[in-house]
Amino acid sequence: MIPILSSALEKYIYGILPKRDPVLAEMERYAKKRDIPIIGPAVARMIYLLAQISGARRIFEMGSAIGYSTIWLARAAGPDAEIYYTDGDAANAKRARGYFHKAGVNERVQILTGDAIELIDSVPGEFDLIFIDVDKYQYPAALRKALPRLRNEGLLITDNVLWSGRVARRAKDGNTRGIQEFNRMVYSSSVLFPVIIPLRDGVAVCRKA
Repeated sequence: MIPILSSALEKYIYGILPKRDPVLAEMERYAKKRDIPIIGPAVARMIYLLAQISGARRIFEMGSAIGYSTIWLARAAGPDAEIYYTDGDAANAKRARGYFHKAGVNERVQILTGDAIELIDSVPGEFDLIFIDVDKYQYPAALRKALPRLRNEGLLITDNVLWSGRVARRAKDGNTRGIQEFNRMVYSSSVLFPVIIPLRDGVAVCRKA
């Protein structure tokens, strides 16, 4: 991934971050060693803050990998939270379950394995916050599924919306085209107020009217 910010600024931001607890630090090491995409601590602190200040209690994650973002969201939402983890890889889900136990959030996380875009249909009700981080070509479909399920004044947060800068160029692949279409959709929506934050690989934060 090519940093959106200059390498010096990226290094500065990550250099001043507080140390993570042993569980999160272990997950970061594991993800780096196995090249597993996680949001990383800088973006994680941002989604933690957004979840906390918005009062989100019912959260659906579309794409959770080993559960790194899940733990941050579960901790922000508190002990009465209802968090839905989704991933298509059963091995990721198994590892995530172990991390949830270590982090003490297992009782507030429901683990669902399969296609997140289909899995959201299996959970009734509205959500206070939906986090999208599925395969990038799926972003438009994920938005179409997520938006009706998000409560009014709820938050839609989406990772990788700048895609190492590739969104600014003519798309040659399905992933880039998917993100470009997603960005067009949220900015043209009559019910979303979006902002793209150029942190790490770009994060879109949208509030539903």
